[in-house]
Amino acid sequence: MSSDPVSPPPALQARSRETQDRIFAAGTRLLKEGGAEELTVAAVAAEAGVSVGSVYRRFGDKERLLLSIQARFAEELRAEFRERVADTGLTAATPPSEVIASAVRGVAETFRLHAPLLREFVLLGTRNPMVFEQAAASNIEGGRTFRDTVMLTAPALRHHPDVEAAIDFAHRLVYATCMHRVVHGEYHESARPLPWPELIEQLRGAVTAYLLSPADDA
Repeated sequence: MSSDPVSPPPALQARSRETQDRIFAAGTRLLKEGGAEELTVAAVAAEAGVSVGSVYRRFGDKERLLLSIQARFAEELRAEFRERVADTGLTAATPPSEVIASAVRGVAETFRLHAPLLREFVLLGTRNPMVFEQAAASNIEGGRTFRDTVMLTAPALRHHPDVEAAIDFAHRLVYATCMHRVVHGEYHESARPLPWPELIEQLRGAVTAYLLSPADDA
């Protein structure tokens, strides 16, 4: 006779997943609209239409709920970025400037579309080491996707003494610029307007110019 636990019926599993998804969605909305101060177990339960006990059973206290929301958000961002960049059919035969443009725009558009929630997690990370560490791990994974994509252009980057270091710097440049915009807004360092679409195109041009020599910019 098997000692394995009996799995819940499929209908019960489906209801449990639906409840968990509602809790995640409610927590995400509260974070985005009101910040971490609004993210209490009671507020999430009310927003999700579930009992407080249901939230505690699935996630425990507010800290673990917050980290769970962050982990799911990071997973969704990585998938979205891969869809924008790595899963677009780019190959070593794609012109280098197109590969670089796709990678830069993929990072920047992901930041632009999710700026409010990203800002909350960045600010939380300044005072919560676990949020900081989880965000850093996600960012590094995103950097690997950027690097692996841009490495398709490696033959055109031979003028760099260390091609991987050059690509890593390019990612840091895009990441830092976009994160600065997310946290501080458009006018923190200049009164001159620079909306997201123009910022992204300027970044594309700057990174392309840095990575490619004129002769190799196909």
